[in-house]
Amino acid sequence: MIAEMEQPTLSTLDAGTGSVVARLTNVSKNYGPVQALRQVNLEVRQGEILAVLGPNGAGKTTAVELLLGLAGASTGSVSVFGGDPRNPENRLRTGAMLQVARVPETLRVREHVELFSSYYPSPLPVRETLAIAGLTDIASRKFGDLSGGQKQRVLFALAICGDPDLLFLDEATLGLDVEARRLLWDQIRSLAGRGKAVLLTTHYLQEADALADRILVINHGEIIAEGTPTEIKARTAGRQIRCSTHLSLTELRAIPGVIDAKAEGECLILHSAVVEPVLRELLARDANLTGLEVTSAGLEEAFLALTANQESNGRIA
Repeated sequence: MIAEMEQPTLSTLDAGTGSVVARLTNVSKNYGPVQALRQVNLEVRQGEILAVLGPNGAGKTTAVELLLGLAGASTGSVSVFGGDPRNPENRLRTGAMLQVARVPETLRVREHVELFSSYYPSPLPVRETLAIAGLTDIASRKFGDLSGGQKQRVLFALAICGDPDLLFLDEATLGLDVEARRLLWDQIRSLAGRGKAVLLTTHYLQEADALADRILVINHGEIIAEGTPTEIKARTAGRQIRCSTHLSLTELRAIPGVIDAKAEGECLILHSAVVEPVLRELLARDANLTGLEVTSAGLEEAFLALTANQESNGRIA
């Protein structure tokens, strides 16, 4: 379980809320013949949580690597705290939790936090870092003996121990149970509330909806949507249709206007941007259709609609 802190002592930034901390400007990135990013413009602002969403291979990791100075742009410019992300002073103000991270299995949790804290000029107290990440009770255990979720919390602790002003969280809650995930959400909100800039990548769309001040959707290296969660959901004006029908998923997906269809128990779920013609076609094809229910689309439906629309326009790398 992740411990809740009454009054964390995380430092705050002095600049006004909303100032740009990191930026990609007209950035393209090529790996040989593969173009991972295409003319991307992205801003990460002080005191906000920016969620970057996209399918696997969309370009999310490439964008993060550029902002961390782990790769260089083919064209365009990358700026962190107004300068080069590879500048040592800027790196000391940046924390990152990446899925590719590897740490020694034989060191104990506290030893890891103490070691990483020693790299920074003004780190958080070790006991506070352990408490924020919910590691106090397992601080003496070896990293190699931890569960997957516990290892995730250690990596989170290593990302925040230097009290960074800019934090990158790549699938931070992967492997956590529901309670631990929501407690970690509270800590991420606390960071943003103290002026930290947080860039979050996640496949949990509920997480992005709950946490993000802004969402950026990227697919095939291009930004296809940007806005608040409410604005992103409004972009599609989509609906969800639930029903029981003898029609197969293949038949349902072939109906004009259906973005996607899936089975959920004995019911079938359809996503559609324009629901009325889909309903007429459904009833025409299955007069015995039952359990019909139409609801507003959530972030998942909006995400599916946006990416499906790009595919239909032929924007494939």
